[in-house]
Amino acid sequence: MDFSEIVAQITRGFAGFTWGNAIMIAAGLGLMTLAVVKEYEPVLLLPIGFGCVLANVGMSTQHGIFKVLYDAGIASELFPLLIFIGVGAMIDFRPLLAMPQMALLGAAGQFGIYGTLLLALALGFPLNQAASIGVIGAIDGPTAIFVTTKLAPEILAPVAVAAYSYMSLIPIIQVPVMKWLTTRKERLIRMEYAPRPVPRSVVIVFPIAVTVAVSLIAPDAAPLIATLMLGNLLRESGVVERLSKAAQNEIINVATLFLGLTIGATMTAQSFLNARTLMILGLGFMAFVLDTVAGLLFGKLMAFITRGKVNPLIGACGISAFPMAGRLAAQVAKEEDFDNFILMHAMGANTAGQLGSVIAGGLLLALTLGFLH
Repeated sequence: MDFSEIVAQITRGFAGFTWGNAIMIAAGLGLMTLAVVKEYEPVLLLPIGFGCVLANVGMSTQHGIFKVLYDAGIASELFPLLIFIGVGAMIDFRPLLAMPQMALLGAAGQFGIYGTLLLALALGFPLNQAASIGVIGAIDGPTAIFVTTKLAPEILAPVAVAAYSYMSLIPIIQVPVMKWLTTRKERLIRMEYAPRPVPRSVVIVFPIAVTVAVSLIAPDAAPLIATLMLGNLLRESGVVERLSKAAQNEIINVATLFLGLTIGATMTAQSFLNARTLMILGLGFMAFVLDTVAGLLFGKLMAFITRGKVNPLIGACGISAFPMAGRLAAQVAKEEDFDNFILMHAMGANTAGQLGSVIAGGLLLALTLGFLH
């Protein structure tokens, strides 16, 4: 091999390298900086950022290990569903079962999905892409990936990045909206909490009943709701502690790692750097804000109807980001009055939001597929 061939071998990696790749590598480094320095959802943003860097130095989902992972875990929806088993095993539905009225806030918190869908249609996106963009409003990465993989896999990268990035930025996005839409008097409202014991039989029957009911109403949502409720059943049954702990730790951690790396590996300059991607990211942000606004306004309505017995802040918890949104609302209330304890109410609304996002995503998927076919 002569000198020119040696040089060609050494420099062949630079042959297809563009300014677009450099920009995307910088974006990947930015995500990793948020994860490491700011500690914004590091479990999600660190592998996504690293995968983005790898995609732009030649390791995309078009070939090699990331193609295998994409086909096995994303195209088949395996990774999102494994994550949902872990999420279900972490959720305690007792606050919701003790305060079933919180389900209303979980429903209100899904408004951003359908509001953004209509806005995306108005901006010229086809129905399948508009629905995938709207589901960013679920503020639930696995749901967004599951729905988008079925409806519009060509925009999976920006949808997934928007869903996970905005979920990690909840403290930055939600707090200003909370303080803007509520008065100090409303934030000072104390909510009575007399914990009602929930029978063990109820918490065991609940995941089974929800799975059957939702699967019959929206069959396309069956995989999402079934895996979420399977994880919860492992937790509440009390007889498979090893499986419950595995779901909460090893299974969800491995699935999240591979999912993050693979989603990052779809973020090539060719597929990501265009005006449509920027529109998707902007619409995803709008979906998140609309969710929060709708939940807070419904919380204010409940405060009015109950004559000041409901703190509107819990309305912001009716999204899927469990338990971050619930803790954040409780924290904002404590900033106004350190002795104001609304955490259990907030968690009730937050678990309702987790459940509501899965149902809303499944219904959106079913309606869109039905219309397209």
